[in-house]
Amino acid sequence: MEKKQNRNQQPLFTWSGLFWAFILLVLLNSLLYPYLGPGQIQDSDYGTFISHVDKGEVSKVAVKDSYIYYDIVTKKGAKATYKTTEVNDPQLISRLLSAKSPNKTGHISITKEAPRKDSPLVDFIIWWVLPGLIFYWIWRAGTNRMMKGSGGGFLSLGKSEAKVYAESDVKTRFSDVAGQDEAKATLKELVDFLHNPKKYTALGARLPKGALLVGPPGTGKTLIARAVAGEAHVPFFSISGSEFVQMFVGMGAAKVRDLFRQAAEKAPCIIFIDEIDAIGKSRDQAMGNDEREQTLNQLLTEMDGFDATKGVVILAATNRPESLDKALLRPGRFDRRVIMELPDLEGRKAIFKVHLRDVKHGPIDLDEVGRATAGSSGADIANIVNEAALRAVRLGKKEVDTEDIEESVETVIAGEQKKGAVISPEEKRIISYHEIGHALVAALQTHSAPIQKITIVPRTSGALGYTMQVDASEKHLMSKDELFNRIVTLTGGRAAEEVMCGTCTTGASNDIEKATQLARAMITTYGMSDKFGMMQLEEQRNKYLGANSSLICSDETAKAIDDEVSHVIKEAHDKAVKMIEEHKKQMDAAAAILLRKETITGDEFMKVLAETH
Repeated sequence: MEKKQNRNQQPLFTWSGLFWAFILLVLLNSLLYPYLGPGQIQDSDYGTFISHVDKGEVSKVAVKDSYIYYDIVTKKGAKATYKTTEVNDPQLISRLLSAKSPNKTGHISITKEAPRKDSPLVDFIIWWVLPGLIFYWIWRAGTNRMMKGSGGGFLSLGKSEAKVYAESDVKTRFSDVAGQDEAKATLKELVDFLHNPKKYTALGARLPKGALLVGPPGTGKTLIARAVAGEAHVPFFSISGSEFVQMFVGMGAAKVRDLFRQAAEKAPCIIFIDEIDAIGKSRDQAMGNDEREQTLNQLLTEMDGFDATKGVVILAATNRPESLDKALLRPGRFDRRVIMELPDLEGRKAIFKVHLRDVKHGPIDLDEVGRATAGSSGADIANIVNEAALRAVRLGKKEVDTEDIEESVETVIAGEQKKGAVISPEEKRIISYHEIGHALVAALQTHSAPIQKITIVPRTSGALGYTMQVDASEKHLMSKDELFNRIVTLTGGRAAEEVMCGTCTTGASNDIEKATQLARAMITTYGMSDKFGMMQLEEQRNKYLGANSSLICSDETAKAIDDEVSHVIKEAHDKAVKMIEEHKKQMDAAAAILLRKETITGDEFMKVLAETH
């Protein structure tokens, strides 16, 4: 082991290092010597020099390189050497010859050195070759450092910046991916093909060239791509689509070529392109970027050119499949589209199990926390588990329990509790009636989710309180009555303020926003309006990124839609007001308990309703 280490150690001095050090010293000497000159020389002006000559103190004068060097001996016997600039003085020589000197001869010794002319070859080497070599050495050293530190520096232009993971580096397996059983089943076939290609080629089947992973953010698209590489035990190339986009035209295409060249050398392997919509946008959308279009064209060409029998599989992920070019999605390029939706109840429970493996915890009611996290992605659940672990540490617990996870769900949704917030008694009373209004209206309706929790503790998100409802089971369809009842529940808070407190506040702003969105969706998207029926009035875009929509109708129809939305919300609000007026006693009793305890469970609320009925 010691011999191997000594062999790898770099010597302290190298011949090239010594050579460059010598060249640098020579150059510095040639540049600085004229300014340094001999030591112990004092500067003086020309007048002082003439004064010393006239006094007979100058013993020796030497003219060299436009300077006059002269030695003086004073009457006291002190000796010194001075230097002054040569001046065009025609009388200088005669003055020096006639002047007396402290020399034994009595005359000043005068010498003048002829200017030395270097060889043109020497001047060329000193002033051109040596500086050029030094600057080249500095540039080369800087370039090598950039290549080591940032993946290539200037020399990386045209080279792929994909992160290459060796077969043993990818530790992710399908067991680490939960809540996406359908996607795993589809991708397991690719893994089996890479392991046993003869089983498929015997029947004439060929390996799909590519699979497009589509779904909302946080559903595990990158994770499952790594799991495919980990299960297949093959090298894994990972790169983002934005890394292909370069300042110089043609560099992105060169990177695509280099990526596929490396993949062909390491086949079988997997190439994963994250956020492929960065380079794969449809060319019909007038991209106006020659570099992006050239990169896309090169990607299309490379996907057509490589041999699928070698075992090169391309996986790509995107949140915007509708923006991709049709040529990229045709069979023969991305043969499969793997949809990764938000997990259902069983999927969320499985994801909790995966993330709880690394957390010390006690008994966890997975069914309860799974229902409380409806609509959450895998990344959301990972964050919830981490927040629960942090909360357990803050409270000095030895393990995470169900209460920690439930509180972390609220923290992720509404933010941390603002325990130091100061709210006046009157505002606190209005907030209590507002939240009890939501809960009462929800409890009195048939198609409504059960109440889980009511609180008036302010949160950092700006909420002064909230009412949590959790469906008893997973729902995939919503009826017209259920949607309308949700709108009624949303208007229950404002209705409670009006009936019980005789006022209306800004606390209903979020309720108004959600109620308007639901009512508009019922009319424009779901076809639940008697006036418009099953007519499409809105077009949705970016389904997996918030699903923003735009009207596809005339201005007259848009006005009619607004009237219809207003009518639905008014009808729901009237229904909520009527319910609260009929149950004022229950409202007072529940609001009083909420004011005292600040947080009550759904069971406590239903018990109050039963006792005051």
